[in-house]
Amino acid sequence: MAGALKTEAVVLRSIRYGEADRILHLYTPQRGRLSGIAKGVRKTRSRFGGRLEPFCRVELVLHEGRSDLLTVTSAQTLAPYSKLRSNGAAIDAAARACDAVNRLFGEAEPSEPVFHLLCNELALLDADAAHAGHANQLAFRLKLLVAGGFAPYLAACASCGERDHLVGFSGAAGGVVCASCEGGGFPLAAETHEFLTAALAQPLAQAPQGSERALRQAERAIAETVEHHAHVRLRAASHG
Repeated sequence: MAGALKTEAVVLRSIRYGEADRILHLYTPQRGRLSGIAKGVRKTRSRFGGRLEPFCRVELVLHEGRSDLLTVTSAQTLAPYSKLRSNGAAIDAAARACDAVNRLFGEAEPSEPVFHLLCNELALLDADAAHAGHANQLAFRLKLLVAGGFAPYLAACASCGERDHLVGFSGAAGGVVCASCEGGGFPLAAETHEFLTAALAQPLAQAPQGSERALRQAERAIAETVEHHAHVRLRAASHG
């Protein structure tokens, strides 16, 4: 239906279009992922200035017509997260966080928890680039899985319910598996199980650390869960 839509959004991605326009991928709390066009944004005297750069949290007025592509008519900055742009590792982590949201949550999949989780991650990266590490990126992805309803099951064997001898992980089963059911998964170290459990339980700002082996196994567990249950493939997390 044609009309004006006022919404908060995070700019996930910005793509050049034509001589002066940009196509924007946005994530909004009430409408999920939206695509919009900002006309003339690349002109020197654009009324939008730098308010529609990737990672910005903004308040937008969008015109809805018959096309799926909405037109940005007004933009106000709520949080520019400008400090993270001065650190390469933070920029990379922010880009991967936005890309994960873009891939996991499509159009007509609104989630206020996802929106606020992404804003929290960007705010942490803006406050301290130390949050750009491998462990933090994996903790963020785990919490995205919770918000999407397909978090891995970690309390007992996802296949048979056994609570002891949890020695593997199966993406197809949706979580950790015991020695009897391990044939459908890959070996999972106890340290990795502890990392996954703690990352889900603790606030994002307090993401646990782990050995490189544990973090690589955790990333594989996340990737296989996403591929089996969300049917998408995420970009690998950076190890910086």
